[in-house]
Amino acid sequence: MTTLVIADHDNAELGAATLNTITAATQIGGDVHVLVAGSGAGDVASAAAQVSGVAKVLHADADHYKDGVSAEIADLVVSIAGDYSHILGSASTSGKDLMPRVAALLDASQISDIISVDSDDTFKRPIYAGNAIATVQSSDTTKVITVRPTGFDAAAEGGSAEVSSVDAAAVNGSTSVVGRELTVSERPDLGAADIVVSGGRGVGSAENFKIIEELADKLGAAVGASRAAVDAGYVPNDYQVGQTGKVVAPNLYIAVGISGAIQHLAGMKDSKVIVAINKDEEAPIFQVADYGLVADLFDAVPELVAAL
Repeated sequence: MTTLVIADHDNAELGAATLNTITAATQIGGDVHVLVAGSGAGDVASAAAQVSGVAKVLHADADHYKDGVSAEIADLVVSIAGDYSHILGSASTSGKDLMPRVAALLDASQISDIISVDSDDTFKRPIYAGNAIATVQSSDTTKVITVRPTGFDAAAEGGSAEVSSVDAAAVNGSTSVVGRELTVSERPDLGAADIVVSGGRGVGSAENFKIIEELADKLGAAVGASRAAVDAGYVPNDYQVGQTGKVVAPNLYIAVGISGAIQHLAGMKDSKVIVAINKDEEAPIFQVADYGLVADLFDAVPELVAAL
């Protein structure tokens, strides 16, 4: 029994979510191999080889893997899938694009967003926005799985796996990258930050969102938002935390002006410590908060920033 983990990366650095996926793979049992498909991604392959629990790294280097196009990488994964009992990817944006393609090509039923491993064929995953946990058993020959990063600790360094080159699959050509619009920020990545400060509809406007950013900068935190704030145009949609946004579990999550709709709670309720600031004492966010402050955010947040 051998598990293949598909690495998230940008051709320069190994994605943090890959470390959580490797931990899930080690809990399944057997050897763990990591596939790094990219262009000029030798440093990523070397980094993957140093992760504890990894027995082997497969490095596929080709120009058509440079942009991480899922249609291209899926063909590569399927070409080597016969050697593996399990194929795991993170439940990241790229993983959610790639893994269903792999499952379809293998005629397998994907198990999505697992948060724990019961055995090599049985897994737990949240449903109904995290209000229930489903136990799913798979009888597929090759099990295709996405892993929720917040459900597993990140694997540590300390490995010394061998790195082997694998032949690239033929160019698929059905999809190409035309361009990218990226949000450039010096703040920590939202999905991997230790501290997250999120603002909601109560912030009132894009201009007012600056007070959320000021608090985040004081704490060295990432900035998040509820769907209501994103839909209102206060911030870009890559700030969104929730069922249809990013799922985060930082050490500290500060929710400012967020009522706490079930869809938002699904994306942050596993945070270690939750702080809520809202003037509505009946807001659902207080039901999951470790610390709650009933106050006007336009008074409380500047005072907090000044104190910090």
